[in-house]
Amino acid sequence: MSELREHAEDIHEQFSDHLEIDVDDVEERLSTLVDEYRVPVDEARRSVTNHYLDEAGLERDALGGGGGGGSELIAVGDIDEDEAWHTVEAKLVDLWEPRSDSIAQVGLLGDESGTIKFVKWAESDLPELEEGAVYRLGNVVTDEYEGRFSVKLNSTTTIEELDEEIEVGDDAEEVEGALVDIQSGSGLIKRCPEEDCTRVLQNGRCNEHGEVEGEFDLRIKGVIDDGLDAHEVIFDQEATENVADITLEEAQEMAMDALDTEVVADEIADALLGKYYRVAGPVFGRYVLADEVEELAGPTDVEDTLIKARSI
Repeated sequence: MSELREHAEDIHEQFSDHLEIDVDDVEERLSTLVDEYRVPVDEARRSVTNHYLDEAGLERDALGGGGGGGSELIAVGDIDEDEAWHTVEAKLVDLWEPRSDSIAQVGLLGDESGTIKFVKWAESDLPELEEGAVYRLGNVVTDEYEGRFSVKLNSTTTIEELDEEIEVGDDAEEVEGALVDIQSGSGLIKRCPEEDCTRVLQNGRCNEHGEVEGEFDLRIKGVIDDGLDAHEVIFDQEATENVADITLEEAQEMAMDALDTEVVADEIADALLGKYYRVAGPVFGRYVLADEVEELAGPTDVEDTLIKARSI
């Protein structure tokens, strides 16, 4: 008997006196969370148990700890962990056009701490969210890509519209200083080509889709030191091409000639390390995403920078 089947039978036994449910349906819910959403088995069991507790109209601790007390309320700006389950209270700031039939809605949520992308899966069968409304979203699971976190709404997510207003904060940051390190994973990389998956491949494998024929991309994961603190910064393809004066096509040719993709990162490091930059953009997790980049003539004045920061 598989591990998921064992959990399904345990959950079925818990609720046999309260609900008419089929053990196959319980196993299917567990499988969806574990296989499709990459949720740890213990978290999946907790979420499925909570679902049936709600369906039966029972309190979360009614069956002796099966529910685990629900997911923790967190500000969107404090989300800094992949595959974690949380509750958020946020305003739907913007809706975008989904690029896949598997996605029902995609857009931007915000609270006082900043904003975060959300995705609502089509198969979750959740109600439509309205732009400008404020919601309490329970059991959302976090995802991370390039230091940018998002939340996914799934079949276990609860949605409650709140009769209140939220002032959405600005999570942009500006840093100035010397580029002191080009981190591993910079230069010419390959991403998963599957729809709505842009994960970086490791040895030709995607963590979600296995072995795939990747698509080339260009990026810099760097560290800028302002004299007081070190800030991790990510430059996307456009920013990398501009700051390093190299195109994606040129990077591919360089790697082909050397039979080694690492030569691109080495070339970028030789060209950029020690130079001074002003970088501005949103903060996701520990990274500043370089939306605006300006090369500076030399070191920034730390005291002037502090005065500027305190005046904002």
